[in-house]
Amino acid sequence: MPSLRKPGRLLWLIGLFMSGAVQAEEHFIIGVGAHLLNTNKPSTTAIQLISNAGIQSVRDDAYWSTAEPSPGQLQINPFWKAYLANAHAKQLSTLLILGYGNQFYDNNAKPRTPMVKNAFANYVDYVTREIGKQVAFYEIWNEWDLENPTSAQFSSDYATLIKDTARQIRAVNPHVKILAGAVSSQGVDEGFADRLVDAGILNVVDGLSLHPYVHCRGPSGNTPESWIAWLRQINARLSAKAGKPIALYLTEMGWPSHDGNCGISEQTQAAYLARSFFLAQTLPSIKGMWWYDLVNDGNDSHEQEHNFGLIKMDLTVKPAYQTLQAISPTLRQYRYDAEDSRLDEHLYLLNFSNGAERVVVAWTTDKPRQVKIQASSAQQGFVQLIDTAKPAQGQVSSQTPWTCIDGQCSALVELSNFPKIISLGTRNTLSTR
Repeated sequence: MPSLRKPGRLLWLIGLFMSGAVQAEEHFIIGVGAHLLNTNKPSTTAIQLISNAGIQSVRDDAYWSTAEPSPGQLQINPFWKAYLANAHAKQLSTLLILGYGNQFYDNNAKPRTPMVKNAFANYVDYVTREIGKQVAFYEIWNEWDLENPTSAQFSSDYATLIKDTARQIRAVNPHVKILAGAVSSQGVDEGFADRLVDAGILNVVDGLSLHPYVHCRGPSGNTPESWIAWLRQINARLSAKAGKPIALYLTEMGWPSHDGNCGISEQTQAAYLARSFFLAQTLPSIKGMWWYDLVNDGNDSHEQEHNFGLIKMDLTVKPAYQTLQAISPTLRQYRYDAEDSRLDEHLYLLNFSNGAERVVVAWTTDKPRQVKIQASSAQQGFVQLIDTAKPAQGQVSSQTPWTCIDGQCSALVELSNFPKIISLGTRNTLSTR
């Protein structure tokens, strides 16, 4: 008799484990690069703006030079503690970058020689012990590849640093997540990320971080749709190398809204933000995206680096901020349903579900067009939607009525290059004409 009961017991345990795994599944992270940690200014207002937008995680720079302002004299800046406390109070997770060099060690050299590596290790040990409980993610260095994306030795030295530093961090805090790479678009194209995977860094860190900017790739390559197609290729290649799925964290991504080469308007920036955040969820390997960045770095409308932000320097919000605020509840609460979605060359109909509730996020990259949406559950009145071109309105009752025949309801919705988040009740099928 006992032997007859074992399969049932085993199945029950497997079911319990799988149920727990599903419940513990991590949600997609909505993040932003903050650049607040080292301003030495009160962060309360900026943190409130981050929270109001529905952002869940802030990425910032734990500069080695700030933590060690004199040789061998390590300290935590009081503004770091205040900033982390403010973020914690708003239930924001923090991602801190460890790195950037220190003038006292080979004039800001990367940790490649024993002397600089030992000094870097002392800094890492100090910072992680002093503020580790307030940090959700550490990222080891930032865009190491920019100095030399093609050198095998250069990437090998970084892989060694990753392994040493990850081991050191886990000895202090075994539960914190560790990311490495922060690989630029050039580094991805030049094989830097591939060499990191070949070196086995995914055995010691929780994910590979990428900075897959495409804003200067010309009209055929700088859109969110071409961006996600490129990321699918990258993911397939790196996963094949690793022999397993790779967790990708896009710790910098964005489009600058400036007048000049590689620039787009503030309105287009907002549309690209919405489309890229939703498209990122169509690739399961992508665990989160940190928009670059929170605040414009200057006031020159012609300077690219001044115009990546969601907010202007005087803290007035840009259209992209309002759009993120409008879409963040859907990003947080709903999960992508690939089976019922449609991604064509110019038409995107992405299904998302929250339990029994369904929405479709729909847009076109071509001229505005009408799309027929059918819902299998009975609908009454007018289509309820969020138009990300008018984010301040929130969800509204449109002027488009549902038409129902024998319990089958449909509506013609006008689409543009700004996504519309359309409520579909409990179940739907989609078609176009």
